[in-house]
Amino acid sequence: MDKTNALRLLDVAKIKYIIHEYDKETTDGKLVAKALGEDAEQVFKTLVTISNTKEHFVFIVPVNTELDLKKAAKAAKVKSIEMIKQKELYPLTGYIHGGCSPVGMKVKFKTFIDETALLFDNIFVSAGKVGMQMEINTNELIKYMEIEAVDISI
Repeated sequence: MDKTNALRLLDVAKIKYIIHEYDKETTDGKLVAKALGEDAEQVFKTLVTISNTKEHFVFIVPVNTELDLKKAAKAAKVKSIEMIKQKELYPLTGYIHGGCSPVGMKVKFKTFIDETALLFDNIFVSAGKVGMQMEINTNELIKYMEIEAVDISI
C-alpha cells in the first residue's frame, strides 16, 4: 500500500488508523459507506470552500448529508461560503476530488466537522486517495487537526 501524505503525517504523530480500501470507481459517499459496510452517518466527506473574504475553509460532514452553507458561513464568521470549483481542489490541497483528506493538505485551513461526529468513537474519512478511507478516533483527529465541531449539515 502506498502511504499518502495524510497517513505519513499521522504515523509521525503516532496516531492510529485503520485503512479500508474499496473500488476506485465508487465515488458517491453513500455508496462508499455501503462498500465499507458502515453506516453513512459515520462516514464523512471533506469539502473545501471559499468565503466572500477569499479565505478557504474545510468542512467535514457525513456522506448522507449536505453542507449547509449558511451554517458554514456562521461557523467561519464570514458573510458567505461557497464550494470551490473542482479544478481548484488539487492545486490548493494536493488532493483530487473523491480523495480529499482533512489531514495533510498543502496548507492547513481552518476546519470544522459536523457535531454528529462526536457521537462516534471512530469515524471514516478519506485517507488521501480515491478508493481508500481511514478509520480514525474522532477525538484524536479533532485534537490533531484543531478541528471545531459544530452544526453544519442538513
